[in-house]
Amino acid sequence: MILKQFTLGPLENNNFLLIDEASKEAVLIDCTQDSPEIEDVLKEYGAQLKYILLTHGHFDHIMGVNDFRSKHDCKVYVHEDDKILMDTIKEFSRDFGLPHSEIQKVDGYLKENDVIKFGGHEIKVIHTPGHTKGGVCYLVEDELFSGDTLFYESIGRTDLPGGSFDQLKSNIKEKLFTLDDNIKVYPGHGWTSTIGHEKINNKFL
Repeated sequence: MILKQFTLGPLENNNFLLIDEASKEAVLIDCTQDSPEIEDVLKEYGAQLKYILLTHGHFDHIMGVNDFRSKHDCKVYVHEDDKILMDTIKEFSRDFGLPHSEIQKVDGYLKENDVIKFGGHEIKVIHTPGHTKGGVCYLVEDELFSGDTLFYESIGRTDLPGGSFDQLKSNIKEKLFTLDDNIKVYPGHGWTSTIGHEKINNKFL
């Protein structure tokens, strides 16, 4: 599997493009904005974008969805508990002093333990509310895409609507820290880590 990271937007979001080398099917995890860099990589590998999977519904992770949908025959999914965030993106982005964004359209809603297949790979949905009610992580073999749930030696903020520190902490310990220590963690912002490193060094947990 080919993995490419793109750091985009005013809040420096990490977007991750996964490409199955055999089938040329691709998945984009989070979609901050329309990106020529992502388009160039898709063309370089002759890949077809099949899915856009959103880790949660905050504006900085979803604002490029409609632009990508207009160019690619792809499906967009988010957890069902973040539908309200998707529907109120204008108000949320305004509160952060950023340009208003139109509502980003999705094709369906995810839930705990759903499995999304692309090429020869499976992506498991792990529901980890606490940053938002519908926050999820995506596990692909030995790689975890943690959105704003778990960062390098930190965790997502919990002071926004739908946030809960106790819930986030519990979900990380019960659902993520039970994974293998060698699993790599690719967060929605900042640096890559591992489950083992975070167990030892994350002062919030």
